[in-house]
Amino acid sequence: MNFKENINLTLKDLSPVLEHTSKKEKIWMAFLGVIILWGCYALYIQITQGHIVTGMRDNVVWGIFIVNFIFLIGIGYSGSVIAALLYLFKMKWRFPIIRIAMLMTLFATITGPLFILLCIGRLDRLHHLFLYARLQSPITWDVIAVITYLVGSLIFLYVALIRDFAVYGQSKDLKVSDGRKKWYKRLSFGFKNLPSQEKHLKISRDIIAIMIIPIAIMVSSILSWIFGMTLRPGWHSTIFGPYFVLAAIYSGLGVIVILMYILRKIYSLEKYIKKEHFIYMGYGIMIFGAGYGYFTFSEYFTDWYTSKAWEAELIHKLFSWDHYGYWTLFANLGGILLPLLIIGIPKLRTIGSITLVSLIMVVAMWIKRYLIVIPTLENTLIPMQDLREEYVHYSATWVEWVLVAAGFALFGLLFTLAIKFVTIIPVWQTALMNTEEQNKNIEKS
Repeated sequence: MNFKENINLTLKDLSPVLEHTSKKEKIWMAFLGVIILWGCYALYIQITQGHIVTGMRDNVVWGIFIVNFIFLIGIGYSGSVIAALLYLFKMKWRFPIIRIAMLMTLFATITGPLFILLCIGRLDRLHHLFLYARLQSPITWDVIAVITYLVGSLIFLYVALIRDFAVYGQSKDLKVSDGRKKWYKRLSFGFKNLPSQEKHLKISRDIIAIMIIPIAIMVSSILSWIFGMTLRPGWHSTIFGPYFVLAAIYSGLGVIVILMYILRKIYSLEKYIKKEHFIYMGYGIMIFGAGYGYFTFSEYFTDWYTSKAWEAELIHKLFSWDHYGYWTLFANLGGILLPLLIIGIPKLRTIGSITLVSLIMVVAMWIKRYLIVIPTLENTLIPMQDLREEYVHYSATWVEWVLVAAGFALFGLLFTLAIKFVTIIPVWQTALMNTEEQNKNIEKS
């Protein structure tokens, strides 16, 4: 079977997702749309009535909006790093994971910064971030870094899609509208698999893949400096830069595994997303989980050993059963020990167990972000008495939870729409890999 036949066969397997939208998919998208509309209503309430409708007050000025910003931006950064590393090291099993990782990166990077906007009391002054930016401010550099990274991720994804766009546009078997095929052809920029085109495309992919890794590390580090460059207990730490980078990649691996499992089940992709993909991703979770566990221990041990009043109060709050003890226990057991144990034992290393432990780990990592942000802000910097409970202790309101749900729904909706426009599995690369394997088998025989 030659390369062209392999392309047609691969596209035939994957094209139903592009050609038809099932009833279940329509219900799913309608469900996500309802949540987003509910979030719009919650946003209207917050804008008209002010931040008094949230749990944020003078002391706890950041809430779950910032927690979600850190979480989503983190998995956004990780996706491109994982995709770039798999591409540069030319892993044979990389293709399904790279496409999923890059889509996750794009939509997490779009959705994450929206939570920052929810913290701004005067959205009408949003343009001041650009007109009156102060270079001394880490927030200014965070804005620059996020925009730069978003553009870089979009270019990385687009360059990887050019050959597939050419396949979609030139295929006579793909049953989509003529207008859509014209868009595919435009987006392919006349790609016809000429040697010069392949050469320039490879050079472009290599350069972007190399550049995106340090950009992601720098952007994640800048985010950590917003915390680390303050004097607050639990934040003022030199390890926050690498700690945030490691945690981001660790969380991203878990989210990719969950997406792989869902897409594999819904669209019957067992032929392309195999058990070995889950096992290899599980190995990555083990490696980064061990590193993340070391940094977590260093963070707690350093704060405890200093015995400073602020740090001691924060450590007591994190480990006390009357405060955040149960949350801390779950964040460490579910986020560190459980993945290492389950994935580390070969007999327990199945698709279902790796996915389940990834889901628990991702939830634990979200809780860890919560424990980084909220308890520190609840530690007042000056002695206070006779304050109302809600002014010292944070509790998210329904408005915040609805907006959080709407943010994740937006991520899900964007991802769902994207896989209706491009195949989850790269057609060109998969066909090329199959052709090479078939030629090797012929030579051996």
